[in-house]
Amino acid sequence: MSPAILLFLALGLGLAGWLAARARAWTFRRDSANGRIASLPNYHAWYVALWIILPVLAFVALWSVIAPGLVSQSVLASPAAADLPNFGFQRQTILNEARAVATGAAPAVFNPQAAALVEPYREALSHYNLIGIAVTALIAFLGGTYAFLRLKPDFAARTKVERIVMAILLAASLVAILTTIGILASLVFETARFFGMVSPIDFLFGTHWGPDPMANPDNPDPTRYGAVPLFWGTLFIGAIIAMIVAIPLGLMSAIYLTQYANPTLRKWIKPTLEILAGVPTVVYGYFAALTIAPAIRDIALSLGASNPSTESALAAGLVMGVMIIPFVSSMADDSITAVPQAMRDGSLAMGATTSETIRRVLVPAALPGIVAGIMLAISRAIGETMIVVMAASTAANLSANPLDRMTTVTVQIVKMLTGEGSFDHPATLSAFALGFVLFMVTLGLNFIALSVVKRYREAYE
Repeated sequence: MSPAILLFLALGLGLAGWLAARARAWTFRRDSANGRIASLPNYHAWYVALWIILPVLAFVALWSVIAPGLVSQSVLASPAAADLPNFGFQRQTILNEARAVATGAAPAVFNPQAAALVEPYREALSHYNLIGIAVTALIAFLGGTYAFLRLKPDFAARTKVERIVMAILLAASLVAILTTIGILASLVFETARFFGMVSPIDFLFGTHWGPDPMANPDNPDPTRYGAVPLFWGTLFIGAIIAMIVAIPLGLMSAIYLTQYANPTLRKWIKPTLEILAGVPTVVYGYFAALTIAPAIRDIALSLGASNPSTESALAAGLVMGVMIIPFVSSMADDSITAVPQAMRDGSLAMGATTSETIRRVLVPAALPGIVAGIMLAISRAIGETMIVVMAASTAANLSANPLDRMTTVTVQIVKMLTGEGSFDHPATLSAFALGFVLFMVTLGLNFIALSVVKRYREAYE
């Protein structure tokens, strides 16, 4: 039985407990001398329902991990599995094929050995499905009974429910923290392995990037792992060219929409502008490769450039800048709108023009939100991959010419981790080192944004 069916069973049992507890609480209210109880009937109902659903959800999560292994062990212990290979890809393929037919995911088997295992799989699945249902019902009964017996007219069900909800919210918030810690730990571990093969000095300050996945991993050439061209490409495309496009256009569009546009025009333009954030990046990549890059090449030829490339950092940066305009515009729009109306009125009352009010009052007051939007846009830009692959190539060049081919850190991470490279090879491990550097850069940008927000928020509070 799939976990989804057990979840529906848990919700059904929870609903039954909710209805029973609510009915019980209404009897308390009816039988009470003054018609009052410590908590509303709905809180009594939710208290019982949570005691049914939460333990069952925990069991379902655990059972979904344990049950497949138990089923496989039961099948392998059957006489029909005696002729299977002891280990290897072939054995797993036979088992997967028999399981697919037993669960109804496939109509028939192609391997004769798998045919004999279909019936043992069905028996094992049926057996452990019954166990799962029985344990689910038992847990729901025990939890519901415990909670139901605690219901009394003076029972503080509201306090109990709010504490349970707070615990759930705390657990949800810890997921993000623990995920970040796990990502950082994996990056640090693999980066340390890479730096055990290649010196950090060669990696961080070398000017030639050309890892060879086929080279001898026991004696890597450190001169081929210089990541400066990648760092420069990421900075040049994502933090310079893209920001030159995104910051002025995003900020000016936010100022226009908040200060000059009439409500009807704003109602149409703002959602249209934010649609840019929902366009898939591969579409931007096609647009950059098929439209912008050839146009830039033609313009460069008309200006006398010698043999300009179809792929260029300028093409990728321009399209990337258009893509992140909504990040700057939306944050700036919300920040400017949040400035108290009294500050606008006071500036205008003292004789300042609208443009002076914007430059000297609104923008400084909204600066924390504007900076946060810019930092978010930069983080989004330096993590972009598809546009760079399709418009700027994968060549690691250290050049200040925007018409040259360039690449970024994220593109090389994808390049190093795709294929059949060994995870013990420095070429593959270099992707983790690049990811660690990118993670630290993004973390640094966040700290900068927080410091700016804190400084100016204190000034205006």
